[in-house]
Amino acid sequence: MSSIQSIDTPSVVSKILIVHNAYQQKGGEDTVVEAEIALLKQYGHSVELFSKTNDVIPHMSRASVAVQTFWSKSSSQDFEKCLRQFQPDIVHVHNTFPLISPAIYWVAYRMRIPVVQTLHNFRLHCPQAMYLRDGKVCEDCIGRVPWRGAAHGCYRDSKVQSAVLAGMVTMHRMLGTWQNKVTRYIALNEFCRQKFIQGGLPADKIMVKANFVDFPQLPAQDRQGLLFVGRLSAEKGIEVLANAMQRIATQQIKQVKLRVAGTGPEAELMRKLSGVTLLGALNGDTVREEMSQASALILPSIWYENFPRTLVEAFGCGLPVIASRIGALAELIEDGVTGLLFDVNNADDLAAKIQWAENNPEKMLAMGVNARNLYEKEFTAARNYTQLMHIYRDAYKAVEGRIQ
Repeated sequence: MSSIQSIDTPSVVSKILIVHNAYQQKGGEDTVVEAEIALLKQYGHSVELFSKTNDVIPHMSRASVAVQTFWSKSSSQDFEKCLRQFQPDIVHVHNTFPLISPAIYWVAYRMRIPVVQTLHNFRLHCPQAMYLRDGKVCEDCIGRVPWRGAAHGCYRDSKVQSAVLAGMVTMHRMLGTWQNKVTRYIALNEFCRQKFIQGGLPADKIMVKANFVDFPQLPAQDRQGLLFVGRLSAEKGIEVLANAMQRIATQQIKQVKLRVAGTGPEAELMRKLSGVTLLGALNGDTVREEMSQASALILPSIWYENFPRTLVEAFGCGLPVIASRIGALAELIEDGVTGLLFDVNNADDLAAKIQWAENNPEKMLAMGVNARNLYEKEFTAARNYTQLMHIYRDAYKAVEGRIQ
């Protein structure tokens, strides 16, 4: 992290315990956890990771996974042992689903250790975690008991698994876990903060801190072609993107080139399209190289993205973003300034924005400069560290003054 500047570190939060239930397929959330751990260590903090991995789930019975999801006795015991040995000033939780479980919040509360929880998705209100059903935004469960999510089988098309998630959320809502046992929440942007408040989380406990990357300024390069980075799945708008590319191919002589970094179940939609190159899964350095050469990143998601890491990576590379006008994306991207917005799920509008971008390369370059300037103001590692310390201090003081 070469660009990090040295600043004073508050002694009251010198030791941080990070908690994360890692996914079977590594995604943006796992990368954020790794980046924050590295950031804290860079500033001289003592950091330990309490983690479980979903790789063991295939070897467990469904009943055992369900019990663990509601209240994992083994995780809470292991967690208490870790707290006593490490004696952290702050516990920072990223994900407890399904093997760690919300039981750990109660352990930390009993031991008077402040808990900060980053809200990477909407699982506390929506069993499927994305407010998405049948390819459209669905808010049926927000602010309510999420029985509709169970009835529809929203999580992995399984009514049983969805019922387990809905039951876990409801049980801990009734126990007051979300209201009382978490000291501070981190929402990744204001749009998501308002959704969490609407869903019932206490407004005075939710603070905003975006994701970050540490990218030094790159030399100017000749930019051309479009780029998509992410999982090739329905919620990412792959069908919309494929349809837009088909329309472009039939409407103009000049071929638009699109490079696609990622894998997933909807890869076939992109495979036979003219001008599309599938790159497969790429490591972070290679993705950055692609971003430094493209003219725009395409982000056609059809769900309420919280804060895709690819967005801040693009801004860090001086790459403007063409994105769906939905949720936080409409807040994070200023239309015509740091990128272009198109109507969500509208392939014709996306095709029109792509064609405009191709016909106005100088204006896209200017938007890229604006994107980099915004990155330097809001999304650097140093800026993120300052925000994180503010949240940690606030949480520490809140517990310090609690009357038992």
